[in-house]
Amino acid sequence: MTQVLLENARIFDGVSEECPEGMTVLIEDGTIREVSDRPIRSSDAQRIDVAGKTLMPGLIDMHVHSYFSDLDPRVLNDRDAPYRTAYAIRKLGHALDSGFTTVRDIGGGDYPLAAAIADGLIRAPRFFYAGKILSMTGGHVDYRTPNEKHHTHGYCSCGSMNWAGVIADGVDECIKATREELRRGAHCIKIVASGGVMSPSDPIWMNQFREDEIRAIVRECVERRTYVSAHCLSSESTRRAVEFGVRCIEHAALIDVETAAFVADRGAYVVPTMVCLFSLVEQGLEMGLPPDRMDNLRAVHEDSMAGLDLMRSAGVKLAFGTDLLAGFYTQQTREFEIRREVFTPLELLRQATSVGAEILMQTGKLGCVAPDAHADLIVVDGDPLTDIGLLAVEGRNLDLIMRGGEIIKNRLN
Repeated sequence: MTQVLLENARIFDGVSEECPEGMTVLIEDGTIREVSDRPIRSSDAQRIDVAGKTLMPGLIDMHVHSYFSDLDPRVLNDRDAPYRTAYAIRKLGHALDSGFTTVRDIGGGDYPLAAAIADGLIRAPRFFYAGKILSMTGGHVDYRTPNEKHHTHGYCSCGSMNWAGVIADGVDECIKATREELRRGAHCIKIVASGGVMSPSDPIWMNQFREDEIRAIVRECVERRTYVSAHCLSSESTRRAVEFGVRCIEHAALIDVETAAFVADRGAYVVPTMVCLFSLVEQGLEMGLPPDRMDNLRAVHEDSMAGLDLMRSAGVKLAFGTDLLAGFYTQQTREFEIRREVFTPLELLRQATSVGAEILMQTGKLGCVAPDAHADLIVVDGDPLTDIGLLAVEGRNLDLIMRGGEIIKNRLN
């Protein structure tokens, strides 16, 4: 039995603005056993004096792509699994060192990577994954250019369509693809319900998948007691996805006031990904983004901050996500700096902790500092409730990082 006592801590619990001081937390075998305003006796525990600094839940990034090592997704197929895995190891290690103790890989992550993390072969955050993204033919994850005629996709002898996704057309194929990804251990299912910036043949305004296809995918996930998340840029795609049962929307950069109110009323979640847009607009061309994608990118970027404000005003439940590709992953914590133009530090802290845990269906286990929760914790040198920028510098203001009770970093005593 391994015990750690974190003493003299000021605790942000993931929700409350009130942060009690002089607190003690007992951790045993990776789990928080006790949180007390009095000293906790233990003769065997490792004692760490938090020195009055802010102890809070580890951060949760709800939108990562662990394998996305190039801005051209077609390049990744040729690089094959070893290269993609090497990139994932570096990217996930950086996330952990920046204070992210949990990530959700929302397209491309798989069981082998999850198993390697669970077995301690890779330094990485706690790992949830959606498996391969479901796309219709000509959809956002169909990376074939219009002049390509080959059709090697689906769960057949020719293999899956590409490293990130699988094509499914019609209700039966959607059901089969959903069941297959869940069989492979996916924690949720991701679909593409609108066009996107990175795909070669579909306009941003294009709605994708029919109603019966989306409802069939949702029904399969409900039976598995999980949920569907959908890539949506436009208001129309966002509204129809939520109306058809999708629980979580990715991006929603072009959302309007009526759709924001609809999403809030239905209790659906949205994961905006601002830093991806900002970084690509600033450096996309020099990093190899094809020039024909820049016009779409700039159009989305121009309205994205207004969309955040609309969702805040409507009361939409928002989580923290980044969607950083290729070498941009080192800007992960910059998302805090961008969102601070719209949200208070408390709102941002909730987005990056307790709201993420809600989407993951891990309330009480993640995103909190409470008995029976996973001991996924960070200690901030300063008060992030008054200065969210403390979390925006790649972990440099973190004196302690703990994942599952394992001390990743410790600058205390």
